[in-house]
Amino acid sequence: MQFDTKENRENRYLRAKERVAEMKKFYTSLVFYIVFITFLGWLNYYTNEWRYAWFLWAAFGWGIGLVFQALKAFNWAPFMNKSWEERKIKELMDKEDQFPNERWK
Repeated sequence: MQFDTKENRENRYLRAKERVAEMKKFYTSLVFYIVFITFLGWLNYYTNEWRYAWFLWAAFGWGIGLVFQALKAFNWAPFMNKSWEERKIKELMDKEDQFPNERWK
């Protein structure tokens, strides 16, 4: 059973605050993506009337980055997220406590 200490509440608050900041950053990036890609699409149509849809290259490249940002912001990455980091740190600390004279690489 885990007690809700002041330190535990502060840690949970800081983690939640960090996650909200990541979400806010993602939504801001999404708005800029929509506005800028819409502008590029309009510019593409204005200059060559879709004969070559070059704006899709920018949309695709930036979209890939946006997907990775969403994965991080909404904690969709099942591997190597914050809980994985915390478990790994605890595991390594426990290992060092068990074998204090050995160093791992």
